[in-house]
Amino acid sequence: MKAVYYTCGGSEAVEVALKMARQYFLERGEPKRRRFIARRQSYHGNTLGALAVGGNELRRKPYEPLLIKASHIAPCYAYRHRKDDETEEEYGLRAAAELEEKIIKLGPETVIGFVAETVVGATLGVVPPVAGYFRRIRDICDKYGILLILDEVMSGMGRTGTLFACEAEDISADIFCVAKGLGAGYQPIGAAIVNKAVFEAFREGSGAFENGHTYMGHPAAAAAALAVQKTIFERNLLDNVKRQGKRLAALLRSRLGDHPFVGDIRGRGLFWGIELVADRRTKEPFDPALSLHARVKAAAFERGLICYPGPGAADGVRGDHILLAPPFIIEEAQIEELVDKLSDAVRAAFTEAGVGPE
Repeated sequence: MKAVYYTCGGSEAVEVALKMARQYFLERGEPKRRRFIARRQSYHGNTLGALAVGGNELRRKPYEPLLIKASHIAPCYAYRHRKDDETEEEYGLRAAAELEEKIIKLGPETVIGFVAETVVGATLGVVPPVAGYFRRIRDICDKYGILLILDEVMSGMGRTGTLFACEAEDISADIFCVAKGLGAGYQPIGAAIVNKAVFEAFREGSGAFENGHTYMGHPAAAAAALAVQKTIFERNLLDNVKRQGKRLAALLRSRLGDHPFVGDIRGRGLFWGIELVADRRTKEPFDPALSLHARVKAAAFERGLICYPGPGAADGVRGDHILLAPPFIIEEAQIEELVDKLSDAVRAAFTEAGVGPE
């Protein structure tokens, strides 16, 4: 990657990436390019541009009349979308093929870029891509000359065990969006990171990016982010993310893998999601009126555990999941405490809702 544009958070980083991508093609003399493609059941932020490319229907709905038109394809969501007779690789290629179909339908000369979370976060509850999916996505973007914009606001900066989550997919983006792990909450900061081709188009063109916000590149925020990144590397915390992530995965599967209402446990590094279902065989979601995700959150909080619940994983409305993202410094004993408290909270939530055994 060649250059960094600092922002105050993740939504702003995505907004910057969209504008930057549009101006990139203006610098190249391709003004017809005006469309973005993204994925359903994704989340890219709360500002209007980020909401427009996002696929979280509950968050989009109130502002739908204000949003720019964006096109959406299916997410790479093997738990629900892979056919019984498909391998994961076959499914990944089929899912990626939707992007090419959409590009052709819209007209390649009109498409700016494809926006995706490398590991889907809050809307689906931590869904890593199957092997080969993003490699094919990268090839399709290159074939049609469109930009690949990866949103790693949640999954990047070490959360999955590598600095960028896409390192595990053996690809790179044209523009990365990062935030949460960049400053670790000590200061509000995000960034859009661009590759050489994008940077050179600006430098050899107008020489300026037509954008700006009052506190972008704030020196105090930048200093905090630098201190965080130094700490991560000096203390080898990414090794701990990988090591404790394996422990977390094993304990979650041991304690909850056979639970009658746990459909899927998935993740990478210290980024994990648990999807709750009424029927493991059919993957039928619970009635949204039960708000089981919220019940688990409340029960976990009573026990001293903070988790991130979410609705709508199955189809945008139905479905319950719990997201876990413990700190990079977590130790083995704390992993065990986390899983103990979560397991108790899950049992308590189902008992309270009257839908399962105690």
